[in-house]
Amino acid sequence: MHPQRIVITGLGLTAPNGNSIIEYRQNLLNGISNIQMIDVRYMGNVPAGVCNFDKTRYQSRKELRVGTRAGSIAIYCAHEALKDSKLNFKKFNKNRIGVYIGTTEHGNVETENEVHNISKFNYDTRFWTHHHNPRTVANNPAGEVTINLGITGPHYTIGAACAAGNAGLIQAVQMLQLKEVDVALAGGVSESIQTFGIFAGFKSQGALAKHDNPNLASRPFDVSRNGIVVAEGGCIYTLERLEDAKKRGAPILAEIIGYCMNSDASDYVLPNPKRQAECMEKALKSAKIKAEDVDIISTHATSTPQGDIQECNAIKKVFSNSKNTYINNTKGFIGHAMGAAGALELAGNLPSFNDNLIHATINIDELDKECSLKNLIINKSKKVDSVEIILNNSFGMLGINSALVLKKF
Repeated sequence: MHPQRIVITGLGLTAPNGNSIIEYRQNLLNGISNIQMIDVRYMGNVPAGVCNFDKTRYQSRKELRVGTRAGSIAIYCAHEALKDSKLNFKKFNKNRIGVYIGTTEHGNVETENEVHNISKFNYDTRFWTHHHNPRTVANNPAGEVTINLGITGPHYTIGAACAAGNAGLIQAVQMLQLKEVDVALAGGVSESIQTFGIFAGFKSQGALAKHDNPNLASRPFDVSRNGIVVAEGGCIYTLERLEDAKKRGAPILAEIIGYCMNSDASDYVLPNPKRQAECMEKALKSAKIKAEDVDIISTHATSTPQGDIQECNAIKKVFSNSKNTYINNTKGFIGHAMGAAGALELAGNLPSFNDNLIHATINIDELDKECSLKNLIINKSKKVDSVEIILNNSFGMLGINSALVLKKF
């Protein structure tokens, strides 16, 4: 018996350069990024990707005070994804909806800020918020979505470092195929810019981007790249079984036809190109296609000197014979949205199925020779004859790799 086919019927997002798929996509095609300098405690001004969505569209001010930034991003994106899917949510059985949201880390922001606040009061616990525990439990972003929307099906947050966006989608596919749920809200969120620790950690590793112009700070594959631009954001998709989506006449944005997740098992931070290549190969095998069938590879490349080279080596190994596979990257526009990265970067490429345009990789003034990839789209969007298959790479610390394969429906 063949597994059920799974399709995407809606998406909602917030990114530093757009709060809807239309705005986000237009800015990607036009080469418009939005990175700004923010004042980070103890560090001063650093470049970061900041989202500016309407927080009160789906939450009251009281709910915003009780909840978290990650939860707020997730709630906004989930509502937008449901609206986009045209699902009759009011009448749908809420027991049959699952929420699977990937994140890089959660709770650091709240704990760090609360410790800083209580330090001003001689660490008197009367000044410690009683909202701390529900804010910092690992299931928080997904849990906030279920409370806000009244969803009573399963929910959990998936910790998969910067592969978390893809991981959320993969979990949803599996749960739909198992018929544990009938609709899934899945993707990834990030609130990483709210914490000093993320910035300090990357700086101590020599991996935090520096540039006088924040919009030029994230420059994957460029010879002068010097690190990561930390960003917040989110993207959540509505997923359904194909037969159910067809039955209700749902809009179908794409079909998920294959995936793989694996582990490097070699280093805490440095990627392993051999394992990354294996991940892509297994995803292609899962999709029952060849490397030459892929029209777009959405790369993970974070703008770190070594990381970009390792991924390029993996791509060269798998796609050396692919003449018409085009390659791009999104982080020059929005920075590295951590747990949301894979989901957001996929969203930026999905419209290619309809308009046959591939957005560029920006901020490449001089391509690093070690990152010289055949058909890398540089600085200007490209029109192609057709786009049928997209492969979305997303890799993370502790050697977690993910690759997702999608097909035009």
